[in-house]
Amino acid sequence: MAPTTIDPEALYTRDPQGWSASLYNKSAAFVYSPAFTAPILDMLAAKPGEKIVDLGCGSGEVTVVLDKIVKQAPGGLVVGVDFSESMIEKAKEAGLDHAFVSDVQALDIPMAEFNNNDPEFKFDAAFSNATLHWCKRDPAGVLESVKKILKPGGRLVVEMGGAMNCIGIRSALHRVVRAHGHDPAPLDPWFFPSVEDYSKLLIAASFKTLQISLTPRNTPLEDGLRGWLEVFARKAFLKDFSDKEATEIINEVVEMCRIDCQDTSGNWAMMYSRLRFEAVLL
Repeated sequence: MAPTTIDPEALYTRDPQGWSASLYNKSAAFVYSPAFTAPILDMLAAKPGEKIVDLGCGSGEVTVVLDKIVKQAPGGLVVGVDFSESMIEKAKEAGLDHAFVSDVQALDIPMAEFNNNDPEFKFDAAFSNATLHWCKRDPAGVLESVKKILKPGGRLVVEMGGAMNCIGIRSALHRVVRAHGHDPAPLDPWFFPSVEDYSKLLIAASFKTLQISLTPRNTPLEDGLRGWLEVFARKAFLKDFSDKEATEIINEVVEMCRIDCQDTSGNWAMMYSRLRFEAVLL
């Protein structure tokens, strides 16, 4: 099969952090689909009147759902945080009143904008869906940041990529990047911990784990593997490559993974492995 050249128009406009909310919505809407977010939302069990921060709120679809729940009672508040300017802009368009750009590994939230001048203000819960696996630089920094804004006994409820997430596709990226003469290890942007690995982080940060599990999830790719790679790898794993070389790498990865990830009808899917946990701050 002849290599495919990616239409530049399909890349959309990316923000300085490398993200495009429009491209994300086009090729990765499964991330915030009700079918896939139901387990972690059930674990969070948000209540009217609670104050919740969404770490890595993306384009805001799940955050707005939480916002509607907590605002059913006085004092309810949801604050969204994301590293991407494009995502925060989209979240505000979706109706989120409080959304800020910040690295969740070193949170910087302008609390004065919503805490009613209360210096003792703390959140009841911190929530995160499909974000913390991007925190390879300082995963412990996420927990230290959360400790500063979460009340004692407050909940931390997370779903993220865990051990064996993107199995096959990640190794294909490593193999192809290495074949192009580059060391893939420092380029790989993902942190996919095991239950044991993340449990140690939680203990070290003074969190008590109430439940934690690693769950495989077959994930259909409506926009194909190429669309997934454009959203999640092009400006992360492949950010230092020219458009020409990145396209070549993506083409090779797609062909390498076709045997495992595409059925005879042409439908693409990949195996996700989701680390889910609920912990409370001691």
